[in-house]
Amino acid sequence: MKKIILFIVLCQFLGCAELQQVVNQIPQGGGTLGNNEIALGLREALDMGIQKQVGKLTQQDGFYQNELVKILLPEELQKVDKTLRDIGLSNLADEGLKILNRAAEDAVKEATPIFVDAVKGITFTDAKQILMGPDNAATQYLEQTTQTQLYDAFHPVIEQSFTKVGADQIWNNLIHRYNSLPFTNSVNPDLTDYVTQEALQGVYTMIAVEEQQIRNQVSSRTTALLKRVFALQDQ
Repeated sequence: MKKIILFIVLCQFLGCAELQQVVNQIPQGGGTLGNNEIALGLREALDMGIQKQVGKLTQQDGFYQNELVKILLPEELQKVDKTLRDIGLSNLADEGLKILNRAAEDAVKEATPIFVDAVKGITFTDAKQILMGPDNAATQYLEQTTQTQLYDAFHPVIEQSFTKVGADQIWNNLIHRYNSLPFTNSVNPDLTDYVTQEALQGVYTMIAVEEQQIRNQVSSRTTALLKRVFALQDQ
């Protein structure tokens, strides 16, 4: 009865449009969202990034044909690539580049559960601030809080992947051919470290893609929790 009386009183002072704005601003579902529920929403968004976007990286050419994350040669090896192409060994150079990406694809496939566990364990000390931050704020937070742990987990997987996909043999052959050329300086970069860093960055990049979609496209909020949480940033 009190609510009806209040509604009638408001109608006397406000037009329909103004009244609708007031109603829209009233917290729904018994109050505003707390830090814990917002944190659950952020974790769910990151989980969706892993499921929908990171999964693409595990497919053949998931890195190699994705310009957002394709692993190129480190700076010290770009001269190797150019020299090999200049002397007619483009196929060998292409194979060397592709094999780096193959190793990353294989490693992400093996290490995806590590990301899932990391997201479950992440603690958002100020979830609302992250929610109201830039389009990749949750992904940035994930990167800051998990990068060291994930690097330690990824590195041995990359190392094994190099052997599994034959990267070690191909690159040993490629670098040997380059080092045997006259008037060149020998190179011996740590490709395992380089590809590990690039693979990690590729994963974070793809998670950020999904986070951006959830923030900017209401249709991407496919659960009730995502709708409630990310509606706060729309206001």
